[in-house]
Amino acid sequence: MIIEEQRRPKYLLALSLLLLSVWTTSAAGSRMVYNFENNLPAFRFDPDALALLEAFFNPAALLAGLSFSLPLILILLAHELGHYFACLYYQLDASLPYFLPVPTFIGTLGAFIRIRSIIYSRTVLFDVGIAGPIAGIVVLLPFLFFGVWMSHVAPDIASSGDLVFGTPILIRFFESIFFPGIHPDAIYLHPMARAAWVGVFATALNLLPIGQLDGGHIVYSLTGVRAKQISLLAIAILVPLGYFYPPWWGWAVALYFLGRRHPQIYDESPLNSKRRAFAALAVLIFVLCFMVTPLRY
Repeated sequence: MIIEEQRRPKYLLALSLLLLSVWTTSAAGSRMVYNFENNLPAFRFDPDALALLEAFFNPAALLAGLSFSLPLILILLAHELGHYFACLYYQLDASLPYFLPVPTFIGTLGAFIRIRSIIYSRTVLFDVGIAGPIAGIVVLLPFLFFGVWMSHVAPDIASSGDLVFGTPILIRFFESIFFPGIHPDAIYLHPMARAAWVGVFATALNLLPIGQLDGGHIVYSLTGVRAKQISLLAIAILVPLGYFYPPWWGWAVALYFLGRRHPQIYDESPLNSKRRAFAALAVLIFVLCFMVTPLRY
C-alpha cells in the first residue's frame, strides 16, 4: 500500500518497527508451529491467546516461530521495497518501509511506505503501483511451494478451530500438486505456507481497484478519471461480500471515506502495450489471490 504524505525517512524508526515485527510474528509463529506439530487446529482462542502472550518472553518459542515470521517479513518487505526502488528509479522522495507490529495471531498489520514527491505521469504511477505486488509475489511463490511441500494430511483439520482459513486459487493449485485428490479441509498447511497465505491475502487486498491501493493506482493509470467510478463500484461490491465475511463492511467504509483520493496526474499519456500486459498480469494475480471469505470464525 502507498500512502502519499510528506515525511522525512526515519531509519531508526523503520529498523525498530522491523525488529518489533520480527518479535511479534515469531511469537505468533511459535503457536502455529506447536499446533502444526501436534495436529491441533491452527488457532483456538482460549488456549492459544494465553500461550501467545507467554511466547513473547520465551526465547525458545520465538526461535521456533522463525519458520513463520521470516518468510512473512520477507514477503511484506519485498512488496514495499518494490515500491521503494521504483520510487528511487524515478527520483521520487519515499521513506523506507515501516512495519506495523501487533500482538495478534499473525503478529503484524503489514507495512507501508510514504511518498512525498508529486507523481506527474500515468507511467510513473503505474510502475510505482505495480512494482510492489510483482516483487511480493515473486518472493512469495518459493515460500508457498516449499511450505505446501512440508504440509501434511490431517482429516478435517483445516475446518476446525476458532479461525478457519480460506483457500485461494493460488494455494489450491500448489495443494493439488503435492496432495492430488485430497480435499482442502484435510490439508494442514505448514507455518511457512501459512506465512505465504498472509502474503496472498495482503496482495489481494492491495490489488483491489480502489483509490490509493495499488490496484487503484493501476486502474487510474489505465483509465484516468474513470477510475473514480471503478473505485465506487468496487466498494459497492464489498458490501454484499460482507454477508460472507463481515470485515469487508469495515473495509468498504474505510476505503470510501479515506482511500478514494488519487494523486494529481499532469501527463495523461496512455500506457504502452508492455505496461498494459503487466496490468493484465496484475488482474490475474488478483484473481488467483482473492478470497470471498478469507477467515471464518
